[in-house]
Amino acid sequence: MRLNVPIRLRWSDLDAYGHVNNAEMLRLLEEARILAFWAPDEQGAEVDAGEAFGASTAVLDSRPGADTLSLLARQEIEYLVPIPYQRQPLNVQLWVARLGGASMELCYEVWSPVGVEPSVLYARAATTLVLVDRESSRPRRINERERAAWSPYEEPPISFHRR
Repeated sequence: MRLNVPIRLRWSDLDAYGHVNNAEMLRLLEEARILAFWAPDEQGAEVDAGEAFGASTAVLDSRPGADTLSLLARQEIEYLVPIPYQRQPLNVQLWVARLGGASMELCYEVWSPVGVEPSVLYARAATTLVLVDRESSRPRRINERERAAWSPYEEPPISFHRR
């Protein structure tokens, strides 16, 4: 099962060639990851968006000073088709390829907006995320609550084609 996270483009995401810049793609993936896995702040600013695609996975504390840091250990992107500006949100499909002791591999497919035909797969990506205890600066194990929230979204990892 996958999470479908709608991510809106900003005009500033485009480069001189009129498509989403490669560095901005990292931001789009980050935004999808945060919406999918980080709990909304106490004011509920992200609640509506989270409920749209699976708020049950949003279990990491997102507040400043939280006990757990989530650090990127690795990221890989395969660009398939340039992404033009569009007003409708992109459909970022996100799933867990591996739940380890303190790390997880997340996979993404960036698709054209839902309902746009023909459907276009723009990019594939994978991220290794490590949970780190803020106080000790050491990796900390994925707890039972997190594992229970994320394991329903486990699928095989991406096979990158253009290595």
